[in-house]
Amino acid sequence: MGYKKPLLFAGLGMLAGAASVALLTALMPSSPEDSLAQQATDSMELSASAVHTPSSFASVPATADNAVITSPRSASRPSAVPRQPANGVQLASLGPTEQIPGLHQETIKVQRGDTLLGMLVEAGVNSQEAHDSIAAMKQVYNPRDLRPGDEITLTFLSGPQDREFYGFSLEADPVRTVYTAKENEGGFSANELKAKLSEQTFRFEGKIHSSLFLAATRQGVPLDALQELIKIFSYDVDFQRDIQDGDSFQILFKQKATPDGQPVGDAYLQFASLTLSGKVFALYRFEDTDGSVDYYNEKGQNVRKALLRTPINGARLSSGFGMRTHPVLGYSKMHKGVDFAAPTGTPIYAAGDATVEVAGPFSSYGNYVRLRHTSDYATAYGHMNAVAKGLKPGMRVRQGDVIGYVGSTGRATGPHLHYEILKGGSQVNPIGVRFPSGRTLAGKDLKNFLASRKKMEDTYAALPVSSRNNLALSQNSDSQDEQENVE
Repeated sequence: MGYKKPLLFAGLGMLAGAASVALLTALMPSSPEDSLAQQATDSMELSASAVHTPSSFASVPATADNAVITSPRSASRPSAVPRQPANGVQLASLGPTEQIPGLHQETIKVQRGDTLLGMLVEAGVNSQEAHDSIAAMKQVYNPRDLRPGDEITLTFLSGPQDREFYGFSLEADPVRTVYTAKENEGGFSANELKAKLSEQTFRFEGKIHSSLFLAATRQGVPLDALQELIKIFSYDVDFQRDIQDGDSFQILFKQKATPDGQPVGDAYLQFASLTLSGKVFALYRFEDTDGSVDYYNEKGQNVRKALLRTPINGARLSSGFGMRTHPVLGYSKMHKGVDFAAPTGTPIYAAGDATVEVAGPFSSYGNYVRLRHTSDYATAYGHMNAVAKGLKPGMRVRQGDVIGYVGSTGRATGPHLHYEILKGGSQVNPIGVRFPSGRTLAGKDLKNFLASRKKMEDTYAALPVSSRNNLALSQNSDSQDEQENVE
């Protein structure tokens, strides 16, 4: 991998002080390519040295130099890979060394068990300079964040007798490249180069064959956008019974992206549509004149209802309401709720605004929460692995708040949520309960909504269908294919 010459200034010259800039300028022959330097700085934001020193970085002890690298990055944080921004300047290297007399770069890859200090010394860096450059790097990057597979580019200047270490660079995340460079006094400074982010709109659609979660993640839909979709449709759609093979989905969302089009950060759902057995359900994001943001159907009716039908994402209905042979007791017994099979630790949400009545161990339910929504309605959640931290009787919760996590405590054969809706103190079938719609837009809000809806539909129609091969999400989605577990 090789850096283009313009980033020699952005990545090293601007970091090393006036003397280093003069030296590097003298080393670089003038060429038409120099005009790209302005393009590079136009597309990137260069932070001032030592302007930002997060407390978490400043507190890293000196022994962080020798922190052993043991695990890869998580799925939510990709490892460093070469990227090609729109202006043609690569961020991961500094260019063919033969174009700059005496300049030499080496790229080393982090392996499990490596330490940053050990890697630099092994590459030929004096141990004191290696230590000093790492100490400088801590101003903008925590060396403990390195993971196997990350790449580090070292820069040397070769002289008649020996070569001199000038610093190193690495991609901290998809948005940020960090550098160290030698100062004219002999010490090292550190800096970071940030890509300018722009808001982009993405369109995804696809067929459903086994589950919406699996179909959407395999297409590359970001997990946060998909979770929002599931949440807003949970009032009207039973994701276990209503979805059939051959149904389809459509999604429009906004997300920040780097100049080379790599999405970064949270995705914000704008529009979503499900076609279930030929019937279309569409929802649109809208901000009213009071600044309140929510989702509405095509008529301007708010999606939210008093209670969620399924207070858990990505689960499968494993046992319905009614008489059955109890899997533990072995005889026929009324099942007064529904069971949703899901991996241990899956978040469970409050079905509606409520006051907590019970939170803790409760009979054969194991870890249990009961919420009082109105004088008539309550909901109950059993067999939790754990109740949400700090949740206790008397507290108020809002619809969608996490109240616990899926487990198999109490009388259970495997991890699942046992969910009940109580009306007048008696359990009723959660699948059959229907609640009235919430607010319906009128007047100016309705007029603005209809215009906003038309704009979203036009935007969706004009965009090409996106597809991102997000293996991490696809692998996570496979974890949903658990064996059926019931109470």
